[in-house]
Amino acid sequence: MEKKYTLEDFAAIIKQLRGENGCPWDKVQTHESLREAMLEEAYETVEAIDKKDIQNLKEELGDVLLQVVFHADIEEEKGNFDLSDIIDGISKKMIYRHPHIFGTEKADTPKEVLENWEALKKREKKQSTQTEAMKSVADALPALLKAKKVQKKAKEVGFDFETVWQALEKVHEELLELEQSLCQTKQQQEEELGDLLFAVVNVSRFLKLNPEFSLTKAIKKFINRFECVEQSALMGGKSLSDMTLEELEEFWQNAKHSKNPTEE
Repeated sequence: MEKKYTLEDFAAIIKQLRGENGCPWDKVQTHESLREAMLEEAYETVEAIDKKDIQNLKEELGDVLLQVVFHADIEEEKGNFDLSDIIDGISKKMIYRHPHIFGTEKADTPKEVLENWEALKKREKKQSTQTEAMKSVADALPALLKAKKVQKKAKEVGFDFETVWQALEKVHEELLELEQSLCQTKQQQEEELGDLLFAVVNVSRFLKLNPEFSLTKAIKKFINRFECVEQSALMGGKSLSDMTLEELEEFWQNAKHSKNPTEE
């Protein structure tokens, strides 16, 4: 039977790669140089989940694990912590955050579990106000996701719209203010654009939709339709840059109303 490597084996492989006689590239990496790779691997894992590609998911989870072990090895060299400390820390956190399983608390529904989780998280991080909880949301998150998380924390204390219609009304209000800012300074335009985006995220939250995923799908749909426009132009022996806006709009409307399986 082929040997199956363990987590300990993998940690040893990384340690050898970063050792004195190891790989020249691996030896010089830092948390900062690996930052972009960490984000990319996380997003590629999410893409595998979206595509329901289980084989690729296994590979991408391995790439995420590589990042975890790599960062752990960097800190072990500095004498701060190692992989076992990370595993110990997350194990303790899971036990602490699940008192309904490992303790005497009661939580019979997913909603109750999440409420307990957030309360324990605030206590653990010594957050005495909801503002502190909001400020703890990571700045590195994509802005749409961060907006959603901040809005959810506002909702926890009752600071929220009652219906999606009220949230939509806010979108219309912010859109009007953005229109009015067009004759104002860039700073004012930026502020109003931010307010509009924040209001749109509020609507997505009421609809229980992930704004980041919704925008990603919209981008993909735009590219697919643009491809149809370009192909139509090429079939007619034309270049997009040589066509009028009216001609492009006609092709766009045709692409919009044609059945495109890649948009499903």
